[in-house]
Amino acid sequence: MATTAQPEPAPARPGPTAPGSAAADPFADWDWEDPEGLSARTDRFTEDLARCRSIDLVRPELPYTHQDFQSLGITGVEFAAFRTRHPHGLGTDLVGLHTDQDATRPGPVYRIDGAHLFTQLDISKPLPFADRSVDWVYAEHLIEHVPLGVAVPWLAEVRRILRPGGLLRLTTPDLARYIDGYLDRREQFFNRHRRRLRTMRVGPPMPERRAFMLNQIFYHFGHRWIYDEAELRYVLDRAGFAEFAIERRAFQDGARPDVADLDTAFRKDESIYLEAVAPGGAS
Repeated sequence: MATTAQPEPAPARPGPTAPGSAAADPFADWDWEDPEGLSARTDRFTEDLARCRSIDLVRPELPYTHQDFQSLGITGVEFAAFRTRHPHGLGTDLVGLHTDQDATRPGPVYRIDGAHLFTQLDISKPLPFADRSVDWVYAEHLIEHVPLGVAVPWLAEVRRILRPGGLLRLTTPDLARYIDGYLDRREQFFNRHRRRLRTMRVGPPMPERRAFMLNQIFYHFGHRWIYDEAELRYVLDRAGFAEFAIERRAFQDGARPDVADLDTAFRKDESIYLEAVAPGGAS
């Protein structure tokens, strides 16, 4: 079972050219109506994103206690991130990173491209960290890639490792926006979303059909379960977050600005942002 976020395809790179010819169409074999066929293409995008310039061993085993994390200058964990942008974050993903000569493996902590701390983790398994070991957890567009039977135990593990006052920030495509977009005869959200993807050159233009726009959020990009605010609150409750303060937030707005700043503008128009803060005061 794949438990990594299969990222929406990155902007296309120019294809190979023949002498005297125009650039090859980078989307020549793209078929929006074949989600299974596109999954192989998504895997190739992921493989490309997992390529890096350098991999340096930082620690042969994972940090376990809060003190271990502190010794590495780490305050929190970002899931589904090859290269976390948080200066004190540990990025994790099921998929490993690689150069032409080297590759990561589960267990150690690595420094990627001289700047980003990373380790391989499978969120379908218990997290290998002690209770109350980190101050924050961030996951952007990960939870929709796993079924509820994986999401709830993973969130329970996140709750376990958060320190008093610790923060969880979740972002995911908002089903309510897609439903509202379908019902809007002017298709303001769908038109804006298609323009954004076209500008980023994420595949060829999407079909201008409302039913397609609703179907693609369920069946493309490796998605397994789509959430609205009530569904996110439901899985958090199932995972034991009843005593946490749960609040809907806006893009790059949150209880910890350093964590909210991890939100990417690329996903701003379709995302819901939800935070859960542990009881117990400041972490």
